[in-house]
Amino acid sequence: MGIDAADVESNWARAAARLAACGIRVTDQRLQIASILLGEPQHLSAEQIAEALRRDGARVSKATVYNTLNLFAARGLIRQLTLDGSCAWFDSNVAPHYHFQDEQTGALSDVALRDVQFSRLPAPPPGMEVASIDLVIRLRRRG
Repeated sequence: MGIDAADVESNWARAAARLAACGIRVTDQRLQIASILLGEPQHLSAEQIAEALRRDGARVSKATVYNTLNLFAARGLIRQLTLDGSCAWFDSNVAPHYHFQDEQTGALSDVALRDVQFSRLPAPPPGMEVASIDLVIRLRRRG
């Protein structure tokens, strides 16, 4: 069962509305990138998004993909995650949450706040307050 034209049009309309709500001017390239990343909660690299665009027949440079993703992150549409210094991930879920990361593949999955408990945090330095907590739980296969 394939994706029909109405589903594609609906996905594009939702993506366009989300771009506009964040004050981002809607262009064809931005809409193509948003429709890939915002279609479902997921974590993708710029390379994965560029590859998906190529598979769909789009002609978008990697620089355009990076610039667009950085704009989306700056406007709060997505979250940029740099976990191990080797790859930036772009998270379509901007609600507070943590992550599991597969050490072998680098793949990320969400962990709900309610599933993690901190019993005590250190006091921040004078004049500072905790803005957020990033937690990545790295996973590997047993054996």
